[in-house]
Amino acid sequence: MQRTALLAISLAVAALVGSALAAPVNYKTPDEVAAFKPGPNLEIVQGNCSACHSADYINTQPPMKDRKGFWQAEVTKMIKVYGAPIDDADVGKIVDYLAATY
Repeated sequence: MQRTALLAISLAVAALVGSALAAPVNYKTPDEVAAFKPGPNLEIVQGNCSACHSADYINTQPPMKDRKGFWQAEVTKMIKVYGAPIDDADVGKIVDYLAATY
């Protein structure tokens, strides 16, 4: 019983000392270097896509032959896999913008 109490007190003291010595972590996120390209439905894309990632992410996608099919699959993945709250009415507009612009 005394061992358990001593161990509990030792752990509590260690936790208090550790938290008192811990320094806050401060960091600065990098500046945004990419921007969404101008085009039809830009506002819809900015409103839906930039909530989760930057334009940099879109710029890193590889060039492809079937751009519309690729972007349709990407938008569908964002909705079904990552839970992006994109309205059905906006899906086609986003796909059209991405296919025409990237």
